[in-house]
Amino acid sequence: MRKKIGWIGVGKLGMDCAEVMAEKHDVWGYDVVQRQSDMVKVVGIEDLVTNADWIFIAVPTPHAAGYDGSVPSSHMEPRDFGHTAVFDAIDNINRYATTPKKIVLVSTVLPGTTRKHFITRLDRRHQFVYNPYLIAMGSVKWDMANPEMVIVGTASGEKTGIAGELIEIYDTIMQNNPRYEIGTWDECEAIKIFYNTYISAKVGIVNMIQDFAIRIGNIDVDVVTNALAKSTMRLQGPKYMTAGMGDAGACHPRDNIALRWLAQEYGVGYDLFDTIMHAREIQAKNLALFLVEQAKNNNLPVVIHGKAYKPDVEYCIGSYSTLVGHYVKEAGLTVRYVDPLADDQTEVVKNIEGPAVYLWAHNRKITYEYTGDQTDTQPYCTIAGGSIIVDPWRKLTSTSAVKVIHYGNTRLGLKETHGVDINGVDIVGSTGKEFA
Repeated sequence: MRKKIGWIGVGKLGMDCAEVMAEKHDVWGYDVVQRQSDMVKVVGIEDLVTNADWIFIAVPTPHAAGYDGSVPSSHMEPRDFGHTAVFDAIDNINRYATTPKKIVLVSTVLPGTTRKHFITRLDRRHQFVYNPYLIAMGSVKWDMANPEMVIVGTASGEKTGIAGELIEIYDTIMQNNPRYEIGTWDECEAIKIFYNTYISAKVGIVNMIQDFAIRIGNIDVDVVTNALAKSTMRLQGPKYMTAGMGDAGACHPRDNIALRWLAQEYGVGYDLFDTIMHAREIQAKNLALFLVEQAKNNNLPVVIHGKAYKPDVEYCIGSYSTLVGHYVKEAGLTVRYVDPLADDQTEVVKNIEGPAVYLWAHNRKITYEYTGDQTDTQPYCTIAGGSIIVDPWRKLTSTSAVKVIHYGNTRLGLKETHGVDINGVDIVGSTGKEFA
């Protein structure tokens, strides 16, 4: 049976989610910014609340400026997420609802937030469930229909009433057979944010091994991390077990920053999350100083190939590339970026004249291979002969004219492989002729 569903917040993530639901249900959408969709009926907030029986709240819960992880933030005072947009959504539901509604909050918040701030604000006639998503920019629709798990939080943690009805809705759109994790609002807030920060910790650990490889020598980081990745008895699974660029994006860095505030708020006595964010920044600085060393030794400029926080996404919020770039500039060098999609065009250029030291920040295959997408990142610009590419993913192949350094692999006796391509595309031929 088709449900009448409203989505408050149809922006970078919400619209894709709403459109997935619109394949099976009648969906209305509202956003403070004008949006368009061929599948979702975009209307004013009063019309949405009036028409929908189910209302999903997928609005931002942002930090203040400087707290997204794209620049150093570990020295800043810990603080909670912003809840203004959620408050506004709840107030509008209270104002315009003429019948009881079933409210589903998707937005990420810290443990304890729903019970402390939202339930007391929501009219008692409405039902409420906390239902955060495990979705990521660049693959939202796939993630929405193929989740590892669906998190459903209720007041008591019981699978009764609205929780069971919500699961029935998800059963109509799922392409896989996910597990449903039912808990209290507080437990499900914790599941979401610790899921994100666990990823941050894993990325930090494998990049720590990478730093040891650079300093100690005789270590190929992939030999170490592959061994750990196959240890499924205790380490669980292989995802995020490829050392490379650090954790990035609109969620994970800020979640760790927010958990610093929570640790302080509840006086747990230690701050692991400060360590995680500090490690992330020092790892970025280590990589930046490696680029600086290569640039100075070879009298070449530094170029970062990929400014957005991941390939196929334009957003630079939480970008690890810009964090690395920050430390390159702190060391006294100029940095430029090449990225056709980056929404922040500061220092972005379309092409580079002459050779340079490149940081190969994007790798599509590693980022999206879990979706079945096996396409590699293609060069965003012409790479001139005499260039050096620092590849933190260790997937590119040197040519006779372009040297590739596998960052994190310092095994003695490793012979440099000279091929004719990088990711299947000729960049520079043996004569030094440039290819687009």
